[in-house]
Amino acid sequence: MTIEDRENAYLVTHALAKDTLSRLRDVETEQVSFRKGLVKLGRICGYEIIDGRMETEYVEIETPLEQTMGERVRGLDDVVIINVLRAATPFVEGLLKAFPRARQGVISASRDEEAGREEDGSFPISVDYVKLPEITEEDTVIIADPMLATGSTMCTVLDHVIENSPEPENLIVLSAVSAPEGLLRVGDTFPEADLLTVSIDDRLDDDGFIVPGLGDAGDRAFRTT
Repeated sequence: MTIEDRENAYLVTHALAKDTLSRLRDVETEQVSFRKGLVKLGRICGYEIIDGRMETEYVEIETPLEQTMGERVRGLDDVVIINVLRAATPFVEGLLKAFPRARQGVISASRDEEAGREEDGSFPISVDYVKLPEITEEDTVIIADPMLATGSTMCTVLDHVIENSPEPENLIVLSAVSAPEGLLRVGDTFPEADLLTVSIDDRLDDDGFIVPGLGDAGDRAFRTT
């Protein structure tokens, strides 16, 4: 299993995840390759979640030659993936390759960068659309957003996900790159959530962007700049 327990988060250390992230960081990676890279990274992270968070069970199998025992993953029908629009869309596409039967939710949340950061370093967040499936105690809930910067957006999303829902078996916040400040904010506010990321970057700059980061994941994936 290539998930390491760090002080404030769990880190995906799979070699292919690190290779893919390095290609995403590269300023020369153009839109199509960037988007495909996010899909690939989502798929890798999905497989790591299966290996690191989900149990298997023994089952009898009839092969063409004889009966034997095999193993199957438990809970693959009890997965909810929350897409934090818009940057998470290709990331979620990759997750769905690992969890093709997952129920899906969508939350359109964005920070008001014109308002600037508040005294505690957070941003005001606007939520334009929420559509979530029913969440049960048996579920593994994965909230996907490639960038965990100040943690302001993720805390707002978690408020919506947790509201009026029972505590799921697993609650996972998944990101490609995270800033220490964001991990601390989300971890302190929602200790019941496991924070899983491919990289813990150095810091936030004065504008609240992750450094070294990979730029604006949404703009690079959808070519909106």
